Amino acid sequence: MLEKEEINSLNKSARVAGFLYLVVNLPAPFALLYLPSHLIVRGDAAATASNIMASESLFRLGIVGILYISIASIFLVLALYQLLKVVNKNMASLMVIFALTAVPIAMLNEVNNLAVLQLLSGADYLKVFTTEQLQALVYLFLRLHSQGLNIAQIFWGLWLFPMGYLVFKSGFLPRLLGILLMIGCFGYVLQSFAAFLGYNVSIIFFTSWGELLFLLWLLIKGVNVEQWEKRSAESA
Repeated sequence: MLEKEEINSLNKSARVAGFLYLVVNLPAPFALLYLPSHLIVRGDAAATASNIMASESLFRLGIVGILYISIASIFLVLALYQLLKVVNKNMASLMVIFALTAVPIAMLNEVNNLAVLQLLSGADYLKVFTTEQLQALVYLFLRLHSQGLNIAQIFWGLWLFPMGYLVFKSGFLPRLLGILLMIGCFGYVLQSFAAFLGYNVSIIFFTSWGELLFLLWLLIKGVNVEQWEKRSAESA
């Protein structure tokens, strides 16, 4: 029989991982969905620049939000690694590699948004450009930022496949969650490559529910501790 203290410790670790998953993604709807739709006017560089200048604080908050997501995701993937490595250490390591690869891509991509702020700063050295040229450059950097997010999104998807596989094989978490997580992987990757091929498709909303269900399961239910201990003994 497992001691109560050991059961509580494992479930506490699972709930910490679930909590981290939640707090990592809290700024995502604001930074990735609301801000672009609120500030960027498709095909209209002048209106877009005007919107950003009128809502500079919101725009800066969006930059901070992406940086926060990137940094916090490091702690999340390490917490999940500790929970899932008993299933297959190589697959758990692959999960970490994919997740961490997205971090520098997403963070460095924010340089494009910082360039937008510089272009709209009214600095003296920018007077060589006309207003129309500055607005066009702003729109260009915003487009580059969007493409950079598509690149990061590939790895936001790829890390879900080994994680889903681990959950599916674990025995201490529902197999259905593993299947949904692997489906989520293909949703992110397909949407990114579709964008690079010139197709504007949005399938993530339909394929990413596994992540929400997974974090809720960790927060509310935790893990089957006896099965986790069995897996741990097998991998020792």
